[in-house]
Amino acid sequence: MSETSAANASLKDRVQSLRLPPPNQSSGAGSKLPWVLLLGMTCATAYLLFAGSPLVKQEGSVAQAGVQTSTTAPAAQPTAPKPPGPPASGPVVESKGYIIPEQQILVSPQVSGRVIELNFEAGQRIEKGFVLAVLDNTEYLAEFERVSGQLEAARENLAELREGSRPDEIKQVQADLAESQTNLEQAERDYKRAKDLLTNGFGNRQDFETAQSQYQMLRKRVDKLAATAQLMIDGPRPERKRAAEAQVRQAEAEVRRAKWRLDNCIIVAPISGTVLKKNAELGNLVNPVAFNGSFSLCDMADLSKLEVELSVQEREISKVRKGQRCRVQPEAFMDRYYDGVVSRLMPIADRAKGAVPVRVRLKVPPEEEGQYLRPEMGALVKFYADLVEEEEPAASSDPAPETGDVDPGLAEGPPET
Repeated sequence: MSETSAANASLKDRVQSLRLPPPNQSSGAGSKLPWVLLLGMTCATAYLLFAGSPLVKQEGSVAQAGVQTSTTAPAAQPTAPKPPGPPASGPVVESKGYIIPEQQILVSPQVSGRVIELNFEAGQRIEKGFVLAVLDNTEYLAEFERVSGQLEAARENLAELREGSRPDEIKQVQADLAESQTNLEQAERDYKRAKDLLTNGFGNRQDFETAQSQYQMLRKRVDKLAATAQLMIDGPRPERKRAAEAQVRQAEAEVRRAKWRLDNCIIVAPISGTVLKKNAELGNLVNPVAFNGSFSLCDMADLSKLEVELSVQEREISKVRKGQRCRVQPEAFMDRYYDGVVSRLMPIADRAKGAVPVRVRLKVPPEEEGQYLRPEMGALVKFYADLVEEEEPAASSDPAPETGDVDPGLAEGPPET
């Protein structure tokens, strides 16, 4: 305190020594200028003397020493640090979505027809292969019988061509050939006799021409029967056999098509799951290509395989990865939690929302299937930083920065001195 009092007394003496005599009151406005200059010089001198006071220097050195020796206390005016990264144990992103089935099937008949039997209700849990409905099959049964007859006829025709002529048929043609050859020999003798008589002048011209015509006719007949016998021995041509085989294949295709239509009059469950919606009633006419009326029987889904469909904002999508652990909390049951994992990030973003669609696969216990979680229910999803073990990426050669709690004062290193 003694040093401070001495400094203040010295300052006071120096200020008083600079004081000017009182100005003349009648000097006018121009006499005020020296006083303004004096006041400015006085303030500047006081500031300089106060800044050089030993007390002020001592306090400044103590404050500076405190900054250099402390590693946790921030400087007097530090630079604003970056926000620390999220802890690995807490959620990095939270978003709301809606529960959907991983696979939802629209059960539609393959053929059109009237429903004569219906064996399910909405909400019923059914197994794969269960008979859902039966359609009237009168028309399809008649078509199947018709094409089956055509197939049988085509097969018999092919078998006949492959077998060739029967031995009795060949014997019959050979007998006809032998008979014609005998008649030809007799006609040849008659022709020679008539020719000799006509040459010697004893025969009739008309008898000679008749014998000649008979001989030539029988010779042609013998040639025809000989060729027929040879054809029957050789059998049908290969082209006819191949044509018959093609007809058989065509008939078989028609039978398969008719059988397929007939079998599809019985509609069975394609998967094991729950009936979400009932779209037809007993007596309805269903048609898979109809625009009006019923075109399907029901909607089915396996409620043990669910997903949450949600959108993550573009500014936060970098925190979401495939295989990331999640925790799902249904809004209808806020006291229940389910484990989940990011199954996929959709390839196209939503421009209107400025977000990217994401799917999170749920793990539903078998005993809770269809009990609490239902399609189209709202759910809150919390994304965590760690991945599931089977989908963790391979270790990189470059060391990654550790994520955890960071002291805000050390986020950018030690403060500048």
